[in-house]
Amino acid sequence: MPVHATCKRLWALDSPSFTLDASTLMYGLSGELTVPLPAYLIEHPKGLVLFDTGLVPEAHDDPEAVYGELATMTKLAVKPEQRLDRQLAALGYKTSDVTHVIASHSHLDHTGGLSLFPQAKFYAGEGELPFAFWPTSVGAGFFRTADIEATRHFDWNYIPGVDVDLFGDGSLTVLFTPGHTPGELSLLVRLPSRTFILTGDTAHLRAAFEQEVHFPIDSDTEDAVRSLRRLKLLRDAADATVWITHDPDDWAAFGHAPHCYE
Repeated sequence: MPVHATCKRLWALDSPSFTLDASTLMYGLSGELTVPLPAYLIEHPKGLVLFDTGLVPEAHDDPEAVYGELATMTKLAVKPEQRLDRQLAALGYKTSDVTHVIASHSHLDHTGGLSLFPQAKFYAGEGELPFAFWPTSVGAGFFRTADIEATRHFDWNYIPGVDVDLFGDGSLTVLFTPGHTPGELSLLVRLPSRTFILTGDTAHLRAAFEQEVHFPIDSDTEDAVRSLRRLKLLRDAADATVWITHDPDDWAAFGHAPHCYE
């Protein structure tokens, strides 16, 4: 068996939420469902890594000023202390301490804080950023190109359709899991105590993951189902815990900052 190095710690940063018609998340559901919008912070001996960046910082103080009608339509629930920079400060870090930022994909609930980290190396799946600027009409309202435009001159690196061992030691592997968007990414995080797979939006709900049901407005439904099946195989091979970013039951079951996994 190969011996892998490990990351030091993982935090799930406290999360705003959307309340949505459940049928928009998975076929066959009814009523409303409140879903979390987290970002994850990973400490590695070679750097401090963010997986997704949540909402625009200013939206935590005035969501309507940033998102307009969308804030009302999604029943956005957000607190000032949930701002990404404020949460980092509460954990003893500055935004300038972050060395790597991985965008699972370019929907607005994942890209809002990108501009906070001009010093970092950035990662997106191949084809993702062009799609954000010129999406198909289905789901186009989920993009906020201003978040990405603000990072145009940042150090972007593209995951070229394959998995990438970020530090070359097996501790943090960026998984190419397209379907939701062309460049959707997941992340395998090895810690001393356990291994997590953070799904980004490869899966939105636990039931959809287990039943291999694609999201209703995925950009490529065949790729989306293929990526779900792939994550299951990787879960079993790595004896990993899958954490589905937007699943409210997963959010309730796992610990959040200041709690960390080590």
